[in-house]
Order: sequence, then C-alpha cells, then structure tokens
Amino acid sequence: MSADDPTRPGPDTIDQGRRLIRVGGDKGLSLADRIADRFQRLAWRTPFHRLALSGRHPLRLLAVADDPFLGDPARGHALLKAMVMFRGERRSVDTLDLARPDVSTDFAAYLHGFGWLRDLSTVATRDQAVPIAEALTRRWLAAHAEKVSDPAWRADLVGRRVLAWIAHAPLILSSNDLVYRSSVLHTLARGVRHAERTADRVPPGPARIAAWCGVVAAGLMIAGGETRRAVGEAGLARALAASITGDGGTLGRSPAGQLDALMLLVALREVYAARRVEPLAEMTGAIAALVPPLLGLCHGDRGLASWQGSGPIAGDTIEAIVTASGVRTRPLKQAREWGYQRLSAQSTLLIVDAAPPPVARVAEGGCASTLAFELSDGPHRIIVNCGGGRIANATLPAALIEGLRTTAAHSTLVLADSNSTAVLPDGALGKGVAEVELARAESDTVSRIEASHDGYVRRFGFVHRRTLALSGDGRDLRGEDMLVPAGRKRATAATPFAIRFHLAPHVEAAMTADGQAALLRLPGNLLWQFRCRGAGLALEESVWIDGDGRPHPTQQLVVNGETPAGGTSVSWWFHRSK
Repeated sequence: MSADDPTRPGPDTIDQGRRLIRVGGDKGLSLADRIADRFQRLAWRTPFHRLALSGRHPLRLLAVADDPFLGDPARGHALLKAMVMFRGERRSVDTLDLARPDVSTDFAAYLHGFGWLRDLSTVATRDQAVPIAEALTRRWLAAHAEKVSDPAWRADLVGRRVLAWIAHAPLILSSNDLVYRSSVLHTLARGVRHAERTADRVPPGPARIAAWCGVVAAGLMIAGGETRRAVGEAGLARALAASITGDGGTLGRSPAGQLDALMLLVALREVYAARRVEPLAEMTGAIAALVPPLLGLCHGDRGLASWQGSGPIAGDTIEAIVTASGVRTRPLKQAREWGYQRLSAQSTLLIVDAAPPPVARVAEGGCASTLAFELSDGPHRIIVNCGGGRIANATLPAALIEGLRTTAAHSTLVLADSNSTAVLPDGALGKGVAEVELARAESDTVSRIEASHDGYVRRFGFVHRRTLALSGDGRDLRGEDMLVPAGRKRATAATPFAIRFHLAPHVEAAMTADGQAALLRLPGNLLWQFRCRGAGLALEESVWIDGDGRPHPTQQLVVNGETPAGGTSVSWWFHRSK
C-alpha cells in the first residue's frame, strides 16, 4: 500500500484524508515466475543441489531455547492416543504415510513444520512425550531426511521445523541412539543450508520470516555458526522490511498472519536469550510494531475480528501471545497502510476494512471484503463477517470454504451478486478494487469515516461509497451506502444490490411489523434496533466460523434493492435502546 501523504502520524493521531492504492495491481505470479519456481523445485532433486547442502555435521546443539507459547491441548491429547489431529482432519499415527501423506496442505504443514511438538509438550510429561515425539521424528527422517522435496523442504517449513526442534530438543534428542541423534542434527543443518538458498523466493509475509528465523536460530545454536547467523540476520532484516508495512501490519492483511509473524519473532528471541546474545535490532523493532495493529483488530471480548480468511481467535490466546511479546501498548486506531480503521465510543466498537485486498502474490486465502465492518458492544459481537476461509475445518465443503472469501460473506454492499474483487478458480484474487479513497474525522460528539472503492466501476459503472458515523456515547451507528456513476461504462438498466449485515450467533433477531426494521437482542438482555430507508429489509440465514474453524448457523440482515443508471443511496441506523 502507498499513501499520498508520506508523513506518519503518531499512534493516536488520525490521518484526516488519504487514498489507498493496490500496489502492483491485481497480478499474481507471472508465467515466467511460475516456470522459474517450478524449475527451482525440480532442481532440488539434482546432485548439484545435494552437493550444495553438504557440510560439517553438527555434534550437538549449544543450548535449548524455551518455547514461550502453549500449544493446543486437544491436539496434544490426540497425540497421546496415537492420533494426529488438525482442523477437523484426523490420522492414526500407525497408518500415517509420512512419505506421501494423504492430507490437506495445512495438515501437511503442521506435520512437516513439527508444530505438533508444541501441542504434545503442553499436555504430556517428558516421559510420556519422548517416545511419541521420537517415533514420529524417526519416521519423518526415514521419509525426508535424504530426499529434498516439496512440501517437506519448503523454506518456511524448514524454518518452523528448526525452531520447533531447538525449543523441544529434549523430546527428540534424548535417545542414546547416536545414529538417530546424528541424523536429526545432520538433517537440521542440511535444511538450513537449503533455506539459505531458497528463503528469498518465498512470498513476503510470515512464510519468508519463518524461513529466515530458522536460519538465524541454527546459526545461534550450532557450533561455528557465526557466518550463518550473519547471513540469516541480513536475510531476516530484508524479510521484515519486505513483509511489514510502515504501521506494523503484515502484507497479507490477515490478523492470523499478523499473529503468526509475532509468534515466530518472539520464539526466535528466546533462542537469542538461550545463548545470551543481543537480538537483532530489526527483529526487536518488528515485535514492537506488530502488536498495536493486532490489538486494533480486537473486539471488546479481546478476541480478533474476522478478516482476510482469519477467524475470531480467542481473547485469552491473544493476551497470552501479547504478554509473551513483552510489548505494552494501546490498540492502533488507524492502521493506515495495513488498511483497517477502529472507531470506539464507550462500550461500542467498530472495525472497518478501508483498503484494497492484498496483492495476489501475497494473498493466501485473500478476501473481497473492502468497506465491510464488524460491530460489538462490550463483550458481545453484533455484526460480523463470516470469516475463517484460511482456518476453516477441513470437513467443510470446498465450495463453502471458497464462499467465505466472497464479498457476500462480509458485512458490506454487494452489487449484482458479484465480488468487489474477483476470487479466481485457482484461489488467487483477480481484478477489482484497485483504489480506496478514505477520509476520517473525530470530535467529542461523533467519529466519522467516509470511504469509497472502485471495484465495480469497470464492470458496472458504479463507485461504492460508504459513510459510517458513531456517536460519542456509543449508542448510535448511522450509515449510508451510495452507488455513484463513474468510469466510461454506464449502466443502461436497473442493477440489483444487497447490503449484508451478518449477525453474531448469539444475537436474536426479529423483524418489525413494517418490514423496515429489526430488533436485535444480545445476551444480558441488551437490545439494539436496526432500521433502513431506501430499500427493502429481509432476515436470511448465514454462517459464522469460530476461532477453531468450526461453522455456526446464524442470521443476516439483508437490505435489497435496485439502482437506476443515475445511482442510488440507502441509509441505515443501529441504535442501542437499553
């Protein structure tokens, strides 16, 4: 993202007006890039690449780093029962083929990145965990130690694996079998040499950060690793500069990705601490920068909002990770480059996506969510996005998971049942929103955002403009959605639109007799009213994905209408009555 105004206000200063541009347009990897990437992966199998990975065999790790985070207890208990479980997928340890696992991409990453070691160590004593961890590690080594292949040797998974092995070395290196121990350490060293050569080809964001974190960690923990550490730190500094915006957001614009990057860097900081070495300054600065925008996307229940495929990760989890970071700060009200706006008054909180989607080459599971918002009152969410496209339970239909990425799965206007940014069959984002104009103003009586995007200009000849105004006492949120003629294309007939407001599962909704309003009852007998003018109102079914990727049935308020060629305007109002 880039801004017309290059100045950077402080964390509580509001930038009154700006334009956000989708840098690099809507293009993903070019054909040449795809071919080069394919040839690079084929080259992994050649004798030349194997020769490049040869080197000294480390005899031991110089120290063991602490893992600053707890794992998932349910997944840990499953491992104690000889079962690997991840986001709805379950595989028996005894029958799991680690050479060719018949699992999803995310499950494979969990296996090859050894994230399961954290889960196992969270619920098991060392005596319980060692036999399980060692048995799985032996089987992984038998399948992948000598064979450089995708995805097991993908640079980001190598980095995650190195961090996991260093933090949980007592679980996998306690054996008296010297051949096995040597194989673990030799594979670690070869993996790091591979990552050094391939990390910069990983898309910027948490994945590239993970790859270079592994290189730095190995340089710190293997004897004679000073040169590798220097190379790794230089690579990590480049990765951070390429992956984190000026206001501390990660390029993919995903809260889950933000959390992932923060956890990686905090885990690497523990490796520095174990060696009593001063950490890389750029890494320390990045940790401090990542926290305020992350907190800016947290609701009153302290959990994350659902944006760019991420889900409502629980407040306790967020608090534990932020505490481990050691950063004490306030939520960022306006993540200018990251693209999110936060309005709050008393107990009412509004979070708005006021930016184009991420560019295709860094958008894993990116969503067409521009100008959508979420609304909460204290610990109770009211308006949400369906969310969860990146973390959805694997048992859900693929069509539903892809549907979670659409504009209709977000609380915003949908024109002609089309996405504001195309979601392509291969999973990439296509043409659509290229520019967002934004103006924000604050006073004691009202906080106001006016924003527009051009995602529908090329196809339908309309700009979508949305105004949001939150009263100073937090009791009223007034909004207006406008379709304004723009561009060379002009509509010749009425075009249908729908403005969707997805309700949180605990909200009980009932239509009023006149069909223009709804009563929204929250836990604790809190009551909100919704009313619209300029179109019809309906109550329809919806779905909400929780922080564990599981679906929950809910409802949505849908304002339906048609816009003539000259454009239209629909106003609406949320009011807390008690």
